Amino acid sequence: MRTESESSPPVASTAVPPPPDPAVQPSRPTVLLAMNESSRDRVLVPAVRERLDRVAEVLPIRADATFLDDPAIRGVLADVDILLTGWGCPQITPEVLDTTPRLRAIVHAAGSVKHFVTPVAFDRGIQVTSAVVANALPVAEFTVATIVLSGKRAFRLGAEYQRTKHRPDPSNIPGNYGTTVGLLGASRIGRMVAERLRSFDLEVLISDPYLSAAESAELGAELVSLDDLFRRSDILSVHAPLLPETVGLVDARLLGLLRDGSVLINTARGKIVDAAALEAECVAGRLDAVLDVTDPEPLPPDSRLLDLPNVFLTPHLAGAVGNEVARLGELAVGEVERLAVGLPLRHAISPTELGRIA
Repeated sequence: MRTESESSPPVASTAVPPPPDPAVQPSRPTVLLAMNESSRDRVLVPAVRERLDRVAEVLPIRADATFLDDPAIRGVLADVDILLTGWGCPQITPEVLDTTPRLRAIVHAAGSVKHFVTPVAFDRGIQVTSAVVANALPVAEFTVATIVLSGKRAFRLGAEYQRTKHRPDPSNIPGNYGTTVGLLGASRIGRMVAERLRSFDLEVLISDPYLSAAESAELGAELVSLDDLFRRSDILSVHAPLLPETVGLVDARLLGLLRDGSVLINTARGKIVDAAALEAECVAGRLDAVLDVTDPEPLPPDSRLLDLPNVFLTPHLAGAVGNEVARLGELAVGEVERLAVGLPLRHAISPTELGRIA
């Protein structure tokens, strides 16, 4: 099993990079925006776009352009130093790279780059960076909130209150003091969650084959085996990436190890959890579930999960939404600013990481 998502270095570097050589005056890089119109408007809010325009020559792009298939865009690719990508960016193939001899960086103003960046980019010395950290933060915040509410079984009791019109008796709920929370995966999000749970009176467990006991202790969590994670957790939160080896990872056997009345939280990917096995446990009333992601997604109208009082569903909103999206643009433009003055990237993706990120 691999539960390493988006790699495991610290969330953000605190090291102060050396100042650029004053004798070297790099020219303003030429940046091409490679994202759909909706993404540009949400990611590059006016203040962030002004920062970008101050340090780079930003090539205009029509709202209906199809990026690399558009002749007008192909005509300017030879002058592009940086691709500022986002949602809607098509795959950057070796054939595309052949048309961009000056390209030195792909700066992604969203999460994973795995589905559109080819490993050939690294072979050609092109740097790749991602705003995955900025997208991970709201997921971690959302997860911590759901953990605290789940400790009080707020979702189930709230649904019961609305259904029956009578206030349920909360005297038999577990509460949060001393509750054991298990984190499946020490991804960036998993680490952020662990760090934020330090301020609560909770016992935190974590399971990840790439995490050492010392690293786990630094996060304020106890490193345990996968089986022990499920056996001991009152609340189990999934933070593994979706990889071939993690599809269906949380199966009927592991769910069966959870104690009666436990809560499973999934803000990662629906396919990591065996959908039929989870539905069976929830229909039986043995487990509660808080699901921001499902398999399939969205659920069909006849799914039994939609009507269960012990299942709380949200429409894949844990990641950056609304004004949170601007944080991705701020991070990405910050990387362009560093490139413009010859400073190293803060959030670079390595060739090794490309093979194990979600």
